[in-house]
Amino acid sequence: MTYAPLDPLLEEDPYALQKHLGFSLTHWETGYARLRLPIEHFLMNRAGIPHGGIYATLLDTVMGYAGCFTGDPNSKNLALTLSLTVNFLSRPRGHILIAEGKTTGGGKSTFFAEATILDETGEIIARGSGAFKYRKPTT
Repeated sequence: MTYAPLDPLLEEDPYALQKHLGFSLTHWETGYARLRLPIEHFLMNRAGIPHGGIYATLLDTVMGYAGCFTGDPNSKNLALTLSLTVNFLSRPRGHILIAEGKTTGGGKSTFFAEATILDETGEIIARGSGAFKYRKPTT
């Protein structure tokens, strides 16, 4: 399935962790989100590959975005993670990590999602699943 690029009206200012790691939201619509992260030296572990925590962060984030789409920049949904499962499958062959998340179900107060991380060569790096609870924005 082909997804449209992120509507510029829905772009949000990057938050501190997002700025620090360097990922960006590239696609976002009902039940789907995609993130992009160039692989940088500061993301690496002792073995010279991205740290597993980077994959967990991307999976958690992309699944959260997938479940929180409203289509209205003035009406945000937020969620907190109730559970997160990460399966590490391979190491990147390329230089860019791409995380794709999709919702798989849920209701009024919770949702479930699955996500995959691959690189630009198509190598599947990690998969994850999670349960999330909607929460009210804080001011």
